[in-house]
Amino acid sequence: MPHRWKPNVTVAAIIERDGRFLLVEEDTSDGVRLNNPAGHLDPGESPIQACAREVLEETAFDFKPTALLGVYMNRFVRTKTGTDTTYMRFSFTGTLGAFHEGQPLDDGIRRTVWMTQDEIQAAHDAGQLRSPLVLQSLNDYLSGQRFPLGLIYTDASVLVEPETGA
Repeated sequence: MPHRWKPNVTVAAIIERDGRFLLVEEDTSDGVRLNNPAGHLDPGESPIQACAREVLEETAFDFKPTALLGVYMNRFVRTKTGTDTTYMRFSFTGTLGAFHEGQPLDDGIRRTVWMTQDEIQAAHDAGQLRSPLVLQSLNDYLSGQRFPLGLIYTDASVLVEPETGA
């Protein structure tokens, strides 16, 4: 059977507070970049659970997704290695919860930053965003685009850790 192409599934959060948006500054193979709190879907979790987990791991804030902003695809070729990867991103918005002071952030995350729409646009124009999906999902959020979480169905069979089989 020929190799089957599969995109990398990721999740991201658009979080607004007082007209500013929560981003992370992270180390990448192409240098320091700004990104939404985001990451990969792990085995045994739904996209909604993955988003809450990633926000906590990358920002030390609890987060409860309340709406899906959209499902986005992006192809990225690493400038240094030429690695060609396609991402399918589920972007959410929701409610920011408690901050866990002293909780270490994920490896590669330098810090969190709160930025205005204009500052994010300027970072995009300067090539400082990790992905064009950061700006696209922000623009969709600002336009009022929201979809109910019920649009994403996760069968119970997904929510169990896969057996390793000996």
